[in-house]
Amino acid sequence: MPKANPQLKKSNKQQKAGKRSSNFKDNVLKELKSSPTTMIGLVIVAIFIFLAIFGPYLTPHDPFGQELIRSHEPPSFSHPLGTDYFGQDVLSRIIFGARISVMVGIVVVLLRASIGILVGLVSGYFGCWLESILMRLVDAFIAFPGILLALAIMAIRGQGIENVILALTITGWPRFARLTRSEVISLKEKEYVTAARGLGASNIKIMLSHIMPNCIPTIIVYATMGIATPILAEAGLSFLGLGATAEQATWGFQMSLERQYMRTAWWGVTFPGIAIMLVVLGFNLLGDGLRDAMDPHI
Repeated sequence: MPKANPQLKKSNKQQKAGKRSSNFKDNVLKELKSSPTTMIGLVIVAIFIFLAIFGPYLTPHDPFGQELIRSHEPPSFSHPLGTDYFGQDVLSRIIFGARISVMVGIVVVLLRASIGILVGLVSGYFGCWLESILMRLVDAFIAFPGILLALAIMAIRGQGIENVILALTITGWPRFARLTRSEVISLKEKEYVTAARGLGASNIKIMLSHIMPNCIPTIIVYATMGIATPILAEAGLSFLGLGATAEQATWGFQMSLERQYMRTAWWGVTFPGIAIMLVVLGFNLLGDGLRDAMDPHI
């Protein structure tokens, strides 16, 4: 009998893998498009990301331009969301603040995921004493209240967005580690992993080429839903005076400046609060939709 061409076999396997990947993407897109709440979340997120990128060029007034004669003017045609105590346009400051607030959420989640995935992948795959050491470290971080640890870090290092990002990253990476570890433990005994190990594939190749790609959907869903948490935490820290500085004009800092005027100038606190609520709602709706579309159990 003539021997099968190995290159032809490899080509067929690649075509089948590509077809499966294409079907998966089509199914995910179909599920996302069929969910009205997911599309609403996607639109909200897209709007805030657009504002974060182009916000400084879209502000109708200088976000830092002070006109004390216009202090606490109610919403009007020239100032649609009113002005704050210093006569600064609230709409312009909300648009400008979107850059920092959204950036904090995305950067913190990326840093959390990078650390957590590395720890979870190594501990879940190798197990034994290495897993025990790493997981006890994770348990120690999770046992300590995250907001208290963030407050302690900010009190030591001082104000500034860089310190906020550092504090929120330190308090959040353990949950990514536990999620990744649980996924790795369930995947490392699968047939394709056993086959790759039997064919002599190195541990690094198995982790990166066979296990990690199958963890990505779950991590993406968790990360998308987790972006809202750092945004809320940054707003809380800035509201308490431990987060952003006056030059950074985040939504939480704007609410902190205006909180004592809530009864006489409600718009100074209300509209930044609505911005925080909308961006958190958008990421949560998008995360829920991604979970429904990408979770094979659902």
